[in-house]
Amino acid sequence: MQDVIIVGGSFAGLTAAMQLGRARRKVTVLDTGLNRNRYAEHAHNILGQDGTPPHDMLRVARAQVGQYPTVDLVAGKAVTVAGEPDNFTVTTEAGETIAGRRLILSYGIVDEFPAIPGFAESWGRTVIHCPFCHGYEVAGTRWGLVYSSPMSLHGPVLYANWTDDITLFLDGHDIIDEERHKLGKRGVKLVDGKLATIRHSEGKISAVVTEDGTEYGLEALYAHPRNRPSADLHAQLGLEMKDTPTGTMVQVGDMQATSRPGIYACGDLSTGMHSVTFASNSGSLAAMGALQSMMV
Repeated sequence: MQDVIIVGGSFAGLTAAMQLGRARRKVTVLDTGLNRNRYAEHAHNILGQDGTPPHDMLRVARAQVGQYPTVDLVAGKAVTVAGEPDNFTVTTEAGETIAGRRLILSYGIVDEFPAIPGFAESWGRTVIHCPFCHGYEVAGTRWGLVYSSPMSLHGPVLYANWTDDITLFLDGHDIIDEERHKLGKRGVKLVDGKLATIRHSEGKISAVVTEDGTEYGLEALYAHPRNRPSADLHAQLGLEMKDTPTGTMVQVGDMQATSRPGIYACGDLSTGMHSVTFASNSGSLAAMGALQSMMV
C-alpha cells in the first residue's frame, strides 16, 4: 500500500512527489511522458531556469526525485481508478494495480488544435498562448491573435506591453460595434475572415492566410484552442468540474482538495492559468494537503 498515488509526472506531479518523498512517504508516480509543453523549445519566466528546454528541466527533475528511496517513478498510463480514502486503487494500461491511501491527479490537459495547416507545426514556437512565457522573444514585431471567446477582446490590451502592431483575427466570429470601436482606438487591426493557412518554416511563422486568399505578415500568432483533460479519471471519480474560457478543469479548494475526500488535483488540470510556475506551486500544495490529511 502506497501512501500517495500521483497520476501525471510533469512539473506539478514531480513537485508533489519530491515534497512527499522528503517527508519519507511511499509514493508511486505514473507518467506517460507526454507533458503539455513538450512542443516548446524553451521555457521562460521561471526563476533560475529561464530559457531552459522543458524536457531538460523534466529530465533533471526526474533524476532528483528518483533519488528518494520511497518514490517510485513508473512509465505508464492509468486507465481506471476507484476507491475511497485509505483504499484507492489505480489500474494501469499494462494491467498492474496500485493501491494507495491518497490520490493526486496531475495529468494535465490536451490542446485540441484547429484543422488549420501550419497551426500544429508552429504550436509552442511562434503560435503561442502566453505573452509572459514567450512574448519577450518576439517583442516589437507583428503579432496576431485568433479570436476564440469574448476573453480574446482583452488580449490586445495586455499585448501592448510587448508590441504596438496587433491584428485580431475574428476567424468568422462577430463582435459588436462598440468593441470594434474600442479596439480601433487602441490601434488594433481587425480581420473578419476565417483563417485558412499559416505560412511557416520549421515552426517559425511568416504570415497567415484567410479563406479569401489575403495574406497577413506576422512574426507571432497568439491562440487559445479548446482543451480537455488528458485522461478521464476525474470523470470516473465523479469529481466536480469548473468551466474555463477554453475547456474544463477540476474544481479544487484549500490545499488543492477536490470534491471527494482523499483526492487532490494540481497543475493545468486544476487551474485556468497555465505555466510551469503555477503548476509547481499547486503540486507542492497538493502534496502538503495529502500529507496533512494522513496525519489526522
